[in-house]
Amino acid sequence: MLTQIIALLIFVALFAVGAVRGVQIGVLMLVGAAGTGLLFTDMVVDDIIAEFPLDIMVLLAGVTYFFAIAQENGTVDRIIDWALERVGSSAVLLPAVFFVITGCIAAMGAPLAGLVMMPVGMQVARKYEVDYALMGLAICFAIGAGGFAPTSLYGIVTYSTARGAGIDLSPYVLFGIAVVTYLIMLVVAYFMYGRSLFGRKSAVAVATGAGSAGSDGDGAGSDGAGAGAAADTSGTTAGASSRISRGSASATKVAFGEDDEDEALFDSSSSEHTGDSAPFTFVQILTVIFMIGLVGSVVVLAALGNDPDIGLLCFLFGAILSLVDPKTGKAALPKIDWSTVLLVGGIITFVGVLQNMGAVDLLGEGAESIGSPLIAAFVLCIVGGLVSAFASTTGILAALVPLALPLIAAGGVPGWALIAALGVCSAVVDVSPFSTLGATVVATAPTEDKPRLTRILVKFGMSMVVIGPVALVGGLVVPAMLF
Repeated sequence: MLTQIIALLIFVALFAVGAVRGVQIGVLMLVGAAGTGLLFTDMVVDDIIAEFPLDIMVLLAGVTYFFAIAQENGTVDRIIDWALERVGSSAVLLPAVFFVITGCIAAMGAPLAGLVMMPVGMQVARKYEVDYALMGLAICFAIGAGGFAPTSLYGIVTYSTARGAGIDLSPYVLFGIAVVTYLIMLVVAYFMYGRSLFGRKSAVAVATGAGSAGSDGDGAGSDGAGAGAAADTSGTTAGASSRISRGSASATKVAFGEDDEDEALFDSSSSEHTGDSAPFTFVQILTVIFMIGLVGSVVVLAALGNDPDIGLLCFLFGAILSLVDPKTGKAALPKIDWSTVLLVGGIITFVGVLQNMGAVDLLGEGAESIGSPLIAAFVLCIVGGLVSAFASTTGILAALVPLALPLIAAGGVPGWALIAALGVCSAVVDVSPFSTLGATVVATAPTEDKPRLTRILVKFGMSMVVIGPVALVGGLVVPAMLF
């Protein structure tokens, strides 16, 4: 038992040191897995390397490669412009519109790609007097919801790890649970920060090339928060001729593998679209067809009872696009999210060593000693949310999902429900300003509104550490146990 406890302490220590020092946690975990396996078990190097999840590596690399091509050839930015040009609504619907658009972008492999909409949304919020808190939360929620799509990072890590452990968690069920959860959170955000928008008749026509969506002296901030006034921002320029698409290229650059989730803060003023309403090129049309084909193939194959390999499908579509346009194919290669592959791979490799030496079973015995599987599940979800508020959500998912297996094996808690609840609980806290999403909301808001937004996001994010587990365990795990 002593060696098992030491191994667990090494695992936790490496995670903490990597987070505090800003070192790639996957590198530390691979080294720690090798050292722990060789010192405390009879495993040889080949056995330790065999624990590296090659299937997840192919999945993550394929998805991020395909969507990096889509970003590199301008398809992603063109889709954003096309969508915004056709949005016409009242101000009250704008956060919901941005939720939908951002969610679709976040579903394209890397959730952080949704950050492309943050400077856009903040300028629109300023123009049409939408509270910055409501717009920022809507975009954060969309990134979380889209991130759990079968084609995006959070969903891939969660359901792949669960299936690798023999738990039949449908990626579509996971995605549906995440979407419903974030929609409820969006409704709550509307109630808290958007009530003054209802009944307002200000019509909106958002077009990327139609002129000033930046500033014309309007204030932003419903609920009497006084979040308006024309002022400089840290992530967006509030000039009279500002275009609402400013910043999307740099945000997308960050999103496709060039920075880790806990380090990626972009300078949205460093690049901008032209805002021209140019038609889609042949390559962009082909890319859109492949995007639709990817989703359609996955849905059809799953309906036929097959288990589609999303990674290989993405490599197939990416290879065709590379043949058609070799330049963008070559440019997309460095944007494969190797950082996340290494992060997830290192953590899962170490967890494999822990499982081999019985350390994970020791945690299961500890969970059983609590006496109630339901309480143990609740505690596990709280731990996931609390740690994720300050650390990498992807890393937490890769670490905690395997560690939940002993609790599932002990009986009483449906595996699919617990894993889904744990995954969503680890993501809903990301609105905290201590995480990339919350920090970006603050960074792209006007200077005078930053303190207010920081207070709001701290309260909202930290409250979700408890509210998330209460809602997910009570609304998902308990019914699954009963029925």
